[in-house]
Amino acid sequence: MTMTMTMPDRSSRWLLVGSLALNLFFVATIASLAVRHYVMPAPQAATERPRTAAARIDRLAAPLPAADAEKLRTAFRAREAAAEGARDALNRAFERVQTTLRTQPFDPAQLRAVLAEVRTARPAYEQVMQEIYLSAATEMSPEGRAKLAEGSVPPPTASR
Repeated sequence: MTMTMTMPDRSSRWLLVGSLALNLFFVATIASLAVRHYVMPAPQAATERPRTAAARIDRLAAPLPAADAEKLRTAFRAREAAAEGARDALNRAFERVQTTLRTQPFDPAQLRAVLAEVRTARPAYEQVMQEIYLSAATEMSPEGRAKLAEGSVPPPTASR
């Protein structure tokens, strides 16, 4: 009789341990998903950075020595209205490209026209920004210019 009592007791113990382990697994999974969703912020996509001239200047000034960063920001403030106006025109041209690409039925002639607007707006923006760089670089230290050179070149793209 003792043998029949120990066998069901032992198997029920393993069943209890297995059930407990499975429940802990599910609770841990749900808790980790809840933490990831509610507590941890979602990573921002690379394309979500501000598309303004001021944001571009801030990204370039960040690695510079403090004095040189201030010279870059001062040069920007002197031409801020022109830089932001040119950047706004470029942003509007990009938005028109997106709108044209979404329009049904698609009109290639319309896309050609708005792409021409982008080609016109981009050099105007770049010219204002280059004037800011030139003005600031002439006042910067050699170290600041070297850091500016590192930050102003886009990173190489992966070749296919």
